[in-house]
This record gives sequence, structure tokens and C-alpha cells, in this order.
Amino acid sequence: MSDAHKNALGQPIGFPVPDWTPRPRPPRTAMEGRYCRLEPADPARHATDLHAANMEDTGHRIWTYLPYGPFESETYYRAWMEKTCLRDDPLFHTVIALPAQDGDERPVGIASYLRIDPNAGSIEVGHINYAPALQKTRAATEAMFLMMKRAFDELGYRRYEWKCDALNAPSCAAAVRLGLTWEGIFRQATVYKNRNRDTAWYAATDADWPALKAAFETWLDPANFDADGRQKRRLSELTAAALKS
Repeated sequence: MSDAHKNALGQPIGFPVPDWTPRPRPPRTAMEGRYCRLEPADPARHATDLHAANMEDTGHRIWTYLPYGPFESETYYRAWMEKTCLRDDPLFHTVIALPAQDGDERPVGIASYLRIDPNAGSIEVGHINYAPALQKTRAATEAMFLMMKRAFDELGYRRYEWKCDALNAPSCAAAVRLGLTWEGIFRQATVYKNRNRDTAWYAATDADWPALKAAFETWLDPANFDADGRQKRRLSELTAAALKS
């Protein structure tokens, strides 16, 4: 350990952050991408389409690891949105899939910033719920990239967190694919739907971000997909290489 990271008593201390100032809170503005647009969630504009898209998951699998849902009727879903999705923290966004050709844009998912700590420069992404039409698409990945890009590039946050039920294997795999590093498990962290949740923690820092950003941009480039839409390079390979660089 460098002497620069010791105090006058010889004790080890964290590296200096001399010019740090609290970060702005995320704005209620859209985030534009090539394959999707994220808009602040609006029950009046989005609830009907979101509920219809969610109902394509006839087994309600998308709700298993969320503390709410499923919502059988649009009325109940809209009421939940009105109660939950209009706050500043969590700050919900609707994912609008952009058509490859002329056609209707369609709300197909939601995600939020939460546990926003401007003083520490820490922000979490959560409440991610992708309807079947959004899952495993370029728009699904780009939505997460846009949220990370706003946090790091636009707002200057130092830490970007992802937490999920430790038994939610798809969510854990998604975090790693997106380049977030596993930091451990908080045992018996909470109770939801009358069952225990051990919470897995993942995060990326501003030091990770430049290389991760380049990995996302490489993967999202249309040149990374063949004429049938198959990816040439996997994002998981690109992000893993980025974290080793």
C-alpha cells in the first residue's frame, strides 16, 4: 500500500477524492438510443400498453422475484403505477421499443433508479420488468446501457448498483453480462411475498465505466449483427475483457 494512502498516524485510509461534490439527482427526461427510448413512467400514457405486453407472459414468470404483481387487470396495474411509479426515488422509466422500420413504438418494459445517494455518488438500478417482447433483444440491453451512461457520463456518479434475489439466476447472470462485479450476498436481507430473500449485490464503478462503455458500444453497433440478426460477438465476452484490461 502506498504511503499516499496513509494518514499522519500511519493508518491506511482510502484514496483521496479532493474535488468531490455531491452529484445531481437524475432528471425526468428521456434517454434516446438506437433501439429504444426510455421515458419517465406515465400511467396515463403507458399503463395500457405495458399491461398488454406483460400479459403475453401467460405463466406470470416475470413477477416471481418482484415484491408486487402479477396484475390480472389493467385497472389494478394502472393503480399500482399511479401509487408507485411517479416518485423521484425510485424514479421509474418506461422502455419504448423503437421499430426497425416504420411502425408503432411500443412500451414493453420498465426499470428505475433507486436508493439514489447524491452525496456518496451511488445509484442503483432496479424494479426491472421486461415483457416477453423486450426480453433478449438489442433494446433490452441498450436500455441498461442508457441508464448506466446517464449515471456515469451525464451525472458523474461513482458507483452503480444492481441487487437481486440470490436465487434469481437470470438476474444474476444479467448483472455479470452487463459488466457488473459480484460483491457478495446479504443473508436474510428482506422478506417479500411471505418468503425470505438473500440479496446478491453487484456493482460497477466510474473506474470500470470507460472500458465497459466501449464494450457496450461495440456490441450495440449494427455491424456486430449479421443479416439474420445474430450477434457476432457476445456482450459477456466484451465486458469480461473490459474488466480485465
